[in-house]
Amino acid sequence: MRLLHVMLRVQNLEETISFYETHFKMKELRRKDFPEGKFTLVFMGYGDESQETVLEFTFNWGVESYDIGTAYGHIAIGVEDVYAICDTIRQAGGNVVREPGPMKFGTTVLAFVEDPNGYKIELLQKA
Repeated sequence: MRLLHVMLRVQNLEETISFYETHFKMKELRRKDFPEGKFTLVFMGYGDESQETVLEFTFNWGVESYDIGTAYGHIAIGVEDVYAICDTIRQAGGNVVREPGPMKFGTTVLAFVEDPNGYKIELLQKA
């Protein structure tokens, strides 16, 4: 068994795709429109879905916003330089919600940013 994908509902599909392409170098792997169901699915990630876990973005046509809720935590992405990525995201108008630095009670360097939909993304400095 393995984890296949994580699905997130998004408000603006193109803005979301651009955010993950620009800041996290993900690639759009596939896209499918479902006109009868009035939704689009886009899968993004770092490699072939047969080998890698990916993100599935669901865009429901005509839905303006979602309530993320209190159960959702975050997506975690390993990065080479947490400080540099946060600077880039901030300069592009993105939202850094926890500045880079060591975690409380530990030494792992991390930060949190928010995507255009309000989802939290934990950036973890690769060791």
